[in-house]
Amino acid sequence: MRTYQIDEHTLLRFAEKKDTPLILRFIRALAEYEHLSDQVEADEHTLEKYIFDDRRAEVVICEYDGTPAGFALFFHNFSTFVGRPGIYIEDLFVNPEFRGRGLGKLLLKFIAKTAVERNCGRLEWACLNWNEPSVAFYKSQGARPLSEWTGYRLTGEGLRKLALAP
Repeated sequence: MRTYQIDEHTLLRFAEKKDTPLILRFIRALAEYEHLSDQVEADEHTLEKYIFDDRRAEVVICEYDGTPAGFALFFHNFSTFVGRPGIYIEDLFVNPEFRGRGLGKLLLKFIAKTAVERNCGRLEWACLNWNEPSVAFYKSQGARPLSEWTGYRLTGEGLRKLALAP
């Protein structure tokens, strides 16, 4: 297990297969915070398959005094303009009772360091516009919103319809 003791209270570690139930709990807590609980389809089986068996994503767990306090899930993408891979953070979440201790910053910094070590050209993520505390946090870290770009998404029936179109 790859672990990184940050200070006497805080440990960051890459998740292992046995952490799958914990990862799902974090995902559900994040969805609840974002008022999107009805959209969670993930289950332990699919998370285990895609994160650990197929290695499509990586997860970092943050522990505070031995208690799981937060997580970040990320994966590699590729920038044709930069000509190198990047990292996309899908989720970064700290349980409410652990906020204000700098754990979110530690997770973000850890993934930024990982991106630099892997010679990535970009680190990207999305944040809901109404989430003002997170927007302010990301800006304070030097991130800037991509206001000139609009994200698009196909899911469910729309995705299937396009895939099957003649």
